Amino acid sequence: NPRNPRRHFGDAELTDLTQSIREHGLVQPVVVRPSPTQAGLFELIAGERRWRAAQRAGLTEIPVIVREVNDRTALELAIIENVQRADLNPVEEALGYQQLIDDHNYTQADLGNVIGKSRSHVANTLRLLKLPDVIRDMLVDGSLSAGHARTLVTAADPAGLAKKIVEEGLSVRQAETLAQTPTDKPKGNGPAQKPQKDADTLSLEKMLSDILGLAVAIQHRDRGGEVKIAYRTLDQLDELCRKLKAS
Repeated sequence: NPRNPRRHFGDAELTDLTQSIREHGLVQPVVVRPSPTQAGLFELIAGERRWRAAQRAGLTEIPVIVREVNDRTALELAIIENVQRADLNPVEEALGYQQLIDDHNYTQADLGNVIGKSRSHVANTLRLLKLPDVIRDMLVDGSLSAGHARTLVTAADPAGLAKKIVEEGLSVRQAETLAQTPTDKPKGNGPAQKPQKDADTLSLEKMLSDILGLAVAIQHRDRGGEVKIAYRTLDQLDELCRKLKAS
């Protein structure tokens, strides 16, 4: 299938699966459809890794499910199976989503419904495509997690921060903190610094931050004031809404 979202097949994984197939056979059938371009042939929709391992194991026949589906549904099935089995790396998953959007006019909400994921998951996954190639490569080889990568989308120096995350083994929370830290120092001739907040305000900010797990800023005015809650991902916003509804 030229539209298969999965592009990388680890040799160690294939070796383990090959050994399992030798001992127990192919337990789960692959899914195919009649080839849209070559009469009498079939196109593999889902199960390419199993098909490759079966070849290595020397099998000449394997169980197959034949589906009469169009290009759109074939791509849906390929993505759904790989996502459910966690077989795609984050970049492959994002590219698969983008292909459905580009080729078949899906919305992010449509994608979420089809693959059984939240809209925020789809949106955050798609944001990974904005990252430089060097960071995408780190996602593909597994040296950087998707959670870490999402913190880099709006960072001033994503590649430099990614290197620091890997070298120092930083957690996602630590990466978020670094990504939010301004890199430019104020100049001497710049505007005057804002007055420091009093201890009570700082204490309230810390209490709310601890409860919500997000950065909270309180600004007092002559009449009233405002509370700002900063979030970096749609997952964080979903979690905030959940906590506010539950309170």
